[in-house]
Amino acid sequence: MRLIPLAAAPLVIAFAGLSLSACYDREDSKPKPAPQPQAAVTLSGVDLGQPVRALGTEPFWGVEITPDALIYTRVDQPTQRAPNHGATVQGTVATFASSTNLNKALNVVLIATECSDGMSDRTYPLTAKVEIGDDELTGCAAPASMLTTQPAP
Repeated sequence: MRLIPLAAAPLVIAFAGLSLSACYDREDSKPKPAPQPQAAVTLSGVDLGQPVRALGTEPFWGVEITPDALIYTRVDQPTQRAPNHGATVQGTVATFASSTNLNKALNVVLIATECSDGMSDRTYPLTAKVEIGDDELTGCAAPASMLTTQPAP
């Protein structure tokens, strides 16, 4: 092993420092910009990131779609909750697929076509199809805010 003369040590240390500084990139220490917010998923003008309510008659049923849950209600059955994993949108159709707390598959399909509930003069911006367990239900859907601010005629 060969020893470096003591007089050359400062030169060796300076050279080592230069070679290490070549590996340091000042850009790495700058904060990264925040990710761009994702555009809201809309269907027929309805923001699917906001609460949406699907409902139907004969039998009376409803599904409240919130950012974190799908809540299924029906007059003759217990309320069931499922996590909202988000919508899969293909063209004019959005599908929410989950499984309820009672271990039933729950699929809510929203279609960008106007709909009438058959019991009022109200027109909804979306048609809804719900599959829960063995039941297939058809109805209408709209933003929850529309249903609370514009009561049925």
